[in-house]
Amino acid sequence: MLDASIRRLIDPTLDRQGAALARLGVGANAVTALGLVLGLAAAGLIAAGAPGWALVPLILSRLADGLDGAVARATRPTAFGGYLDIAADFLFYGAVPMAFVWLDPAANGAAGAFLLTSFYFNGTSFLGFAILAEKRRMRTDVRGVKSLYFTGGLLEGSETIGFFVLLCLVPDWFAPLAWIFGALCFVTGALRLVLARRVFPDDTKEPTEI
Repeated sequence: MLDASIRRLIDPTLDRQGAALARLGVGANAVTALGLVLGLAAAGLIAAGAPGWALVPLILSRLADGLDGAVARATRPTAFGGYLDIAADFLFYGAVPMAFVWLDPAANGAAGAFLLTSFYFNGTSFLGFAILAEKRRMRTDVRGVKSLYFTGGLLEGSETIGFFVLLCLVPDWFAPLAWIFGALCFVTGALRLVLARRVFPDDTKEPTEI
């Protein structure tokens, strides 16, 4: 919901920094890999009982996630780079809830399973929509220039990162927060299905503009 507005604010700065990294010879895939390593390190710290310390690599990982696209735009975006980016994002998004389950399986297990299931459903609705949009050559840059077609939703990347930060600040509240956020993820995925039904009514007509 907030991604489009935030991208308009941060993209100019990210593009400048990305261009500077590109001039130094840093590749976009290397930045993506670094972001994933930092994200997994954050998950490791959470599982080890230090969620407060996890905030540092968590935030740095998301900075890298923004910079990799900027580096790609300053050089030459590749199909594999876009694929690597989305795969790394999904691994990171799953690792953080898993880490909270490992931190306290008894207290967080059920809520963590619910949250991860909601992520699975929401991610599937997102990727499925992107595949259909690509088949119909649909394009949008509202959320920045992407390798995939990014649909909006009630919960997007910005809300998820904010949620993870909140979990690190108040880890004892993981279970109730996970139930709430997971429910909203299910709503987001369901609304995307409704949107897909309107945009892709059948295979014989052109898609509806959104």
